[in-house]
Amino acid sequence: MKKSDIIIVGAGHAGCEACHIISKFGLSLILINGKKDMFGKMSCNPAIGGLAKGHIVREIDALGGIMAKFADKNGIQFRMLNKSKGAAVWGPRAQIDKEKYMHDITKYISTLQNILIFEDWISEVILKENKAIGVRSIAGNEYYASSIILCCGTFLNGLIHIGEKKVPAGRIGEKCAVFLSDQLSNLGITKLRLKTGTPARIIKESVEYKCLFEQKGDFYPQPFSFSTKELSNQQVSCFLTHTNMETHKIIKENLHLSPMGSGLIKATGPRYCPSIETKLINFADKESHQIFIEPEGRTHPDVYLNGLSNCFPEDIQLKIVRSIKGLEKAEIHIPAYAIEYDCFSPIHLKQTLESKIISNLYFAGQINGTSGYEEAAAQGFIAAINAGHKIMRKEPFILKRSEAYIGVLIDDLVTKGTDEPYRMFTSRAEFRLLLRQDNADERLMKKGYNLGLVEKEQLDEADAKIKKIHQSVELFKKTLVKKEKANEIIIKVNMPPTDEGTHLYSLLKRPEIHFEHLQKKELLPEELSLEELSRIETIIKYEGYIQKQILLVQELEKLENIPIPKDYNYMNNNNLSTEARQKLTKIRPNNLGQAGRISGVNQTDLQILMIELKKNDLRKRD
Repeated sequence: MKKSDIIIVGAGHAGCEACHIISKFGLSLILINGKKDMFGKMSCNPAIGGLAKGHIVREIDALGGIMAKFADKNGIQFRMLNKSKGAAVWGPRAQIDKEKYMHDITKYISTLQNILIFEDWISEVILKENKAIGVRSIAGNEYYASSIILCCGTFLNGLIHIGEKKVPAGRIGEKCAVFLSDQLSNLGITKLRLKTGTPARIIKESVEYKCLFEQKGDFYPQPFSFSTKELSNQQVSCFLTHTNMETHKIIKENLHLSPMGSGLIKATGPRYCPSIETKLINFADKESHQIFIEPEGRTHPDVYLNGLSNCFPEDIQLKIVRSIKGLEKAEIHIPAYAIEYDCFSPIHLKQTLESKIISNLYFAGQINGTSGYEEAAAQGFIAAINAGHKIMRKEPFILKRSEAYIGVLIDDLVTKGTDEPYRMFTSRAEFRLLLRQDNADERLMKKGYNLGLVEKEQLDEADAKIKKIHQSVELFKKTLVKKEKANEIIIKVNMPPTDEGTHLYSLLKRPEIHFEHLQKKELLPEELSLEELSRIETIIKYEGYIQKQILLVQELEKLENIPIPKDYNYMNNNNLSTEARQKLTKIRPNNLGQAGRISGVNQTDLQILMIELKKNDLRKRD
């Protein structure tokens, strides 16, 4: 019999973060995966980060996780997205050498202390008095632990579609896991059937790059990790092309051969990352769609066709690809495919990601209906902290919506649920000016240190930098710039000149003026780094809005601080609407704030609940 403190099933991005956390806690763990030498595999696009996703990566890093560090080590192109918009929605993204990333993650996980790794396929959770105490494999092997974290990705009854071809698989070339999802469903956990897909991989030497638009990385690339001092790797370019009317003609004429286009696949796919078939059906008036040609590695033989996900037969895929500019002679190495898989409604989870139905059983990643490496990593991170804390008899670790995108992600899942692959966007966060990607260290690193995941030296370094930034803001308010010098800058950006001297703060407050303008005139302290100057500018430009959001957070947290008893009987409160009673009973929110975010609970219901809770509180005092 194999026994440990924690069992982690699956070594994708959720499972890898979970292994890291449990090892850092000094607890013993068993990792069970389909392959012993394939951890942190990038099944789909060869990139990490992006809009809102990049925020999550930096938050994981500030808390003491590993994704950012390995992304920096294996990144081959770095870009800050959305730079033309406000700083709240900037998102770091990097193309990754996916084979090297997986190799390095696998090596790291394999050498962790207190870890036992088994190549096996789990078919059942072993239960005792409604508590998870272990797992059993198809081969009959049994593994026991105090807590189990399921990070199964798309492997639960996964079914790959390529035209009429159907292959049971978790991803191409790998088996799927059977029986486990049926057992969980029979235990009363609501099962969902979702779908995702991936485009073809093309032999990079078969692409005509000269006729494509080259997309280079940033001139001054910024790392994900706060501990990365510099990015020394030479950057690799991506390229942009488009579908055309000929491409669309081929697709439309062959829709009946695509399980997505014909309606054979009934599972719900990702709304915000649709297949090319779905794009042509939903956006029939568009004459073209963007296709990003992304390298899979510095020396990897393949490129990834981002934007051309489909599940046509292979001969039709080749016709589609070769109708696109620059891909006329392209050779497909790995075909595109769609995959259906089982997952579970996250409404059955507590905010710790422990199941409300089965004690000591945690769910993390795509098994909760999410999509994306970053969302999965965040869930694995949080599930592992809470599984570890439960064993060590420490308080649960829950991030608020006002503290982190990770808090938004988990609150959305457990409060609202999802009926499609959930993807994080900046628009999902009410306080995105406070939750910028640049200040994740200021928001979260102290928490990471208190968890025992961040070293004191790193925290001290971050604190010194943050102090320096805020002191510089105050210094800019006092530093006077003479009228003549100020007007050189103001006139340069086509604005009316000033009649008097002004302060650095006031100059930088102007939307048209950026720190680079002041730097060119040697008006800024030399000891400030580009990162520090950028954060100073953001604080100055958005200071008023930031203060308003802070006040709003304080108001809303009053509701978060009104707890709801776990045994509160909503069905007995006839003043609540029928829908509210049903939804509240099902989700069982921790507090009034969470109750107010449940679909179907309106403001009247919330007021009624608040009055009732206050009455009950007064009765207890009497």
